Amino acid sequence: MLVAEPDNPHDKNAISVWISGMRVGYLSREDAAEYRNGLLALQARHRCHVALGGVIAGGGMRESGPGLLGVFLDHDPRDFGLVPVTPPTPAVVLGELRTGLQQAIATDLEDDSYDLSWLADLPNDHIATIKRLRNLLQHDPDPIDRHYMFCELERRLYRSRDAFGSALQEYDEACRLHDAEMDSIRNALYAKFNKVPLLETYTQMAIRQQKAKNWAEALRWANRGLELYGGNAARPEAVDDLRKRAAAYQAKLDGLRDR
Repeated sequence: MLVAEPDNPHDKNAISVWISGMRVGYLSREDAAEYRNGLLALQARHRCHVALGGVIAGGGMRESGPGLLGVFLDHDPRDFGLVPVTPPTPAVVLGELRTGLQQAIATDLEDDSYDLSWLADLPNDHIATIKRLRNLLQHDPDPIDRHYMFCELERRLYRSRDAFGSALQEYDEACRLHDAEMDSIRNALYAKFNKVPLLETYTQMAIRQQKAKNWAEALRWANRGLELYGGNAARPEAVDDLRKRAAAYQAKLDGLRDR
């Protein structure tokens, strides 16, 4: 059962999850903000709380002790007034190149070097999508397909960080695997767009290591992104951001050495 908590002192959009009369957790902040209005509308329409089918995942014994549990809820986002995540149609108006995904989808049919039709078949819930993407990555050799599969896998894992305890570790590993293939991916993206589109993995991982005060790793991720962009970035502001981050991380490391 989902229960909105407007008086929650930590998040005005908070939505708690209850099982058998016990509160077992909360939706992530991002999901709560998206689902709150739809949840309240459903409650008002049916004059009762909203309950969903679902599955409890995780647990088991780990080296650090019992594993965390997560709850995955089976639902149709449209019931909450949300639009399911689907790729844009080829009729999309192509704007300035960002990640390149919309442009790649719009020209998919005329470009036989890759096939992004798998995007339309992804499930709505994160855990099923994570499994599907990992299976696809075991079999699809095309670098452009693999790039966007990794991007979607990273996004889904990060958004699942409040749902199961190993999500962030799995996110880090997905980023490392993504980076290991990025030289060939970068060449394929450049051949496709004549520019290197936004590579969000490097900014995100630099920030993640920065928050952990792991300055050497933060610097490595920032410099790796700069190396891949070279002089061919579609978004100069992304390069400027990484340069500023790299300089700040280097200053932190220099300060530590001088102590």
